Formats: sequence, C-alpha cells, structure tokens
Amino acid sequence: MLLVLFLGAVIWGVGAFMGVDRRTRLGLLLVLFSVVLVVQLVLPFGHPLRQATGESPALWVILAGFVVLVLMYKKGLNWLRSKASAPVAPPSKSELFSETELNRYARHIVLREVGGPGQKKLKEAKVLVIGAGGLGAPVLQYLAAAGVGTIGVIDDDVVDNANLQRQVIHRDADIDLPKVFSAERAMLAQNPFVTVRPYHRRLTAEISADLFGDYDLILDGTDNFATRYLVNETAVALGKPLVSGALSQWEGQVSVFDPARGAPCYRCIFDAAPAAELAPSCAEAGVIGPLPGVVGSMMALEAVKLITGAGEVLRGRMMIYDGLYGETRQITLKPRSDCPVCGRKDKADQT
Repeated sequence: MLLVLFLGAVIWGVGAFMGVDRRTRLGLLLVLFSVVLVVQLVLPFGHPLRQATGESPALWVILAGFVVLVLMYKKGLNWLRSKASAPVAPPSKSELFSETELNRYARHIVLREVGGPGQKKLKEAKVLVIGAGGLGAPVLQYLAAAGVGTIGVIDDDVVDNANLQRQVIHRDADIDLPKVFSAERAMLAQNPFVTVRPYHRRLTAEISADLFGDYDLILDGTDNFATRYLVNETAVALGKPLVSGALSQWEGQVSVFDPARGAPCYRCIFDAAPAAELAPSCAEAGVIGPLPGVVGSMMALEAVKLITGAGEVLRGRMMIYDGLYGETRQITLKPRSDCPVCGRKDKADQT
C-alpha cells in the first residue's frame, strides 16, 4: 500500500513540477486507483502484486470514500462562500426599511390593524397638506413622525410672532421665514426618512388640479371658505379623499369628504360661505393654543387610517370637539343630490 501511495505522490509532485494542470493530475491518480482496485479484485489472495498494493480492496474503498467526503465538503464550502460573496440587488427605496426605521415604527408594526404591510403603505403614500398654520402644524408633524413617505405642503405665508402661540412646528428663530420651509426643516429634523415637498405659493385654480394629481390624499387646514371650496372642487374632480378640519375659539371639527366612495363633499354641507361676522378668523375671535393640536392630530389620525385601511374613518360623519367643556359629539352627514359640485339631480328633474 505504501508503494501505491508513493507512486501517487510522485505523479502529483512531478506533474506539478512539469506544469500539468490539476484536473489532469487528478485523472492520473484516478487511473492509478482503478488499476490497484482491479488488481485487488482479479488477482488471487497471496499474489505478490496484490500484497504490494495493500492485500485487500476494503482499505482502498475506505480511502476512496474518505477522499470523496473531503472533496464534497470542500466543494460545498466553496459554494457557500460564493453565495455569501455574490452581490445582492438592494431593494427599492419604497420597499426598504432600515434597522432605525423598523425600531422607530415598532409601535405601529405591532398593531394588528397596521403591521408591516400598513407601515409599507404609509411609506409609499403621498399626502398633500393645504396650509402650514395652526392645523397644518400638528398634521405635518404627525404625518412625518408616522413615516408617510412623501408629504407636500403648500402655503404662501411667513412665520409671524403671533403664530407661535399655537403653530408649534415653528420656532422663534423661524420668524419671517416662509412657513413651508420652516415646517420642512422641522419635519426632516424629526424624521429624515421622509420626503418633504414645500410649495411657497398660494393655492389657485390654475395649479390645483396638477398639484393634487401628484398625491393620494388631501388634508385641508386652511382658514377661509374660498380656499376650502377650491380644495373641495379639485378633490372631487380628481376623486381624492379630503380630510378637512376647522376651528374657532374653543371648538373644532373634523370630517372626511369623499363622494367617490359615497360620502358627501364639503359643499354638500356648507353650501354657501357664512357672513363674515358669523365666521370670524382666529385673529378676530381668538383661539386657545392647544386646540389646533387636538384637531390637527385627529386629522392626521384619519389620514393614517385612510392610508392603512385601519378602522373606520369619519366618512359621512363629522366629529365636533368642545375644548371648553371637554365634550365631543358626532353628526351624520349625507350627500345632496342638488350639490353643485358632486350631486346629480333626479332624471325627472332633468327632463
């Protein structure tokens, strides 16, 4: 047996010295092994050649099995190494959650109604917020904190000292800065994993359709009926759900206007703007500081539910909150067939 091992070593060593490739040398060793195995099986026991090559084929079969195991192990190890080092295509931005994001949104993900799929919907969502003032401030903060992927905000105003009593997204150092840029800075400081699109301009009929078309959901936090009517008309025309909030002094209200899904639109409920003395602005009537935070947070919550499909949104209902007495109540809202924006008159009336 030692003679055979010596011959194998000579074949391998001389072959390597002469530059014979590894595959050829392995082939020669296989030929040598085959010859020895034939000798062991054909020649009678006690034959000198059989004795010189190990006397028993069992030894060579065991040795061959050991060599096969070693080669298989080595080949498997190389395969694992190649798989580990192979480049892996990174997931797309919309599908990727970093470890920091997973930890940040963990309280959402453990909620049965949201979970991982709901958080993914939030990241893929595009939400437009009209106004970066009292209602817009908490709306923007909570949408960013919740991980809404793309948040647009349009407002033509600048931060004023009188805003800071309730518009908590802005700081004293932001006075005279456009509100959309002040809000953008605060949102990205809070959550750098979201995209903020600031539009420092007034919303007009000329741009509303193109602007709304880029978003899935609209939130209206403005303080005048002209803009609210424009927002409503554009949202209805494009079939976009509209989360609307309003407040005055100690009271606020929230509703989801969505006629594309059977709910009334804003114009169904507020057919005409009230007289100025009946609906004074916050500057004229005053507003308690925390109230916009309460109502704006409700708006953000409705937006999160709309995006994730969790629970029931305030579609066809209006929630009214009275901060002075700590009371809430709901009223049912119904579409109007004669609404100039979303209604359809009966066929009998059209003939």
